[in-house]
Amino acid sequence: MHMKRKILLLLFLTPIFYTSGYSQQTNQSDTIKADKVFGGPSSVQEQIKRDESHEAIIFQSYFDFKSKLKKSSGFSYVIDYFSDYQIATASRGKKSAFSGVFRVFGSWDLIGKKSDNTGSLVFKVENRHSYGKFIVPQSLASEIGYAGLTSITFNDMGWGITNFYWQQHFFKNRLSFMIGIVEVTDYLNIYGLANPWNDASNLTFSTGATIPIPLQGLGATVRAMITENIYILAGLEDANGNPSKPLQSFESFFGEAEYFSHVEVGWIGSYKNRFSDNMHLTYWHADARKEAGIPEGWGLNLSLCHMIDDRWEPFVRGGYANKSRTFLSGSVDVGVGYHFPDNNNQLALALSWGNPSKSTFGQELKDQYTMELYYRLHLMKIITIMPDIQLLINPALNPDTDFIAVFGLRGRINI
Repeated sequence: MHMKRKILLLLFLTPIFYTSGYSQQTNQSDTIKADKVFGGPSSVQEQIKRDESHEAIIFQSYFDFKSKLKKSSGFSYVIDYFSDYQIATASRGKKSAFSGVFRVFGSWDLIGKKSDNTGSLVFKVENRHSYGKFIVPQSLASEIGYAGLTSITFNDMGWGITNFYWQQHFFKNRLSFMIGIVEVTDYLNIYGLANPWNDASNLTFSTGATIPIPLQGLGATVRAMITENIYILAGLEDANGNPSKPLQSFESFFGEAEYFSHVEVGWIGSYKNRFSDNMHLTYWHADARKEAGIPEGWGLNLSLCHMIDDRWEPFVRGGYANKSRTFLSGSVDVGVGYHFPDNNNQLALALSWGNPSKSTFGQELKDQYTMELYYRLHLMKIITIMPDIQLLINPALNPDTDFIAVFGLRGRINI
């Protein structure tokens, strides 16, 4: 069965290569050539690009050094530290969570630095940890009885390699692929407000709570710009990835041979605004994981977002999961972000309906509703704070309450 799916995936990818080869004869936008970032808003290269766009008020000589290093060698990097504190108004167990994440990430252009067909080594090393006796924010949802995650990235993983892959562009960036240790949330079902570090904390407003997202592990993904506005993306990743044990990646990928695969077809208004002017349909499939006792499953996700007047960014998204161990079997999400003029500050409001998964929880549970309001404030180039509030109505796993508010505060320092 595994081999059959891999053959089907290869057959799907083959016409992409030929179509991309043909498309190089067309008059595509120069933006496609210039912007060599493959992943979405949370990817290493996109985060570096956004950090570089901020004006430095202090440490100007240090950032000048980084800029010169990138120009001379093609090597760019960021060191940052995040903290996240969340407190709930009601809980079956603990009410508060507090943790931090230390990251070092970067990109090194090693092939074709001055061309449009760049090959780059991308890496990210992290340490995710709790503070003292606090639980981590990723664990708060299970304490309060919410079917989902009120925080995605703040857990107690310890040290891990979450990115270590080769990214290559061909045909002036009309065909790109990445292969190595990858993070699926960097490119799967993304839109302009999908960054779990800098945008909404709740899982349903990021990649989505109807997708059984694997942990970081070996994988490969390819994206082709069929026309200036239409793209196809497909990938195959290890369903049993473990960033804390990167040396076991090959054994897990080839030995257990249990995969998460996906195909996405989408339309973008322009390559420059491919995150904020985007509509796509994503199909995913998760193999059965024998040792974990998790059955096979599949699902569909639809996403539409569009930037208005370079300020307003509304979106509508929906997801469906069939017989898979996900938090939700169905969801519909709507919201809007507002980008303040002349700076990188952002305010956003998102609403969601979700149907908890019977396959995961073993019974029919009441529908739950989620709202999140957050504000991202850049105090200066190196400091960002992000207060937010999540309102959880009818938390599916807590029959004792109809309403829980979760107040959160994230902070980031980057150099």
